[in-house]
Amino acid sequence: MRLAVLSILTLALLAACAPAPVTKAETEGLDYGPRPVRWKEEITSYLAVRLTDPKSAIIEFRNEPQQMYQRAVAFRPMHFGWAVCVWVNDKNSSGAYSGFYPMTVFIRHEKIVQVNSGPDDFGIGAQYARSQCEQLGAPFKQ
Repeated sequence: MRLAVLSILTLALLAACAPAPVTKAETEGLDYGPRPVRWKEEITSYLAVRLTDPKSAIIEFRNEPQQMYQRAVAFRPMHFGWAVCVWVNDKNSSGAYSGFYPMTVFIRHEKIVQVNSGPDDFGIGAQYARSQCEQLGAPFKQ
């Protein structure tokens, strides 16, 4: 019984998080800043201090920066900026590659303001990154 109630609550929560089209009112007046110039260097620098083996990690930048808005939901606050989909394959503690995972990085005024599914992100960030990479034209397929 407890499992059934938990399943229903989980499904209801996920349904509440289903993406609806972003309205003009939500994004009106936001300052995305200029298109980033040093975005690859900024993301590489961010990852260099977080990956297990940054020198041998495989980092693929899957799109050029595009303006993106992430509305606030139960697990994430609202974020916006120039978004980039990045696929990362880092080595694990035994020295083998772990496999690629997607990240979405938001940049505003040449600084990273949000990362979904990065090395520091636990929880639902991976689902956000998959969905956002798809919106950015770089769907993650394993």
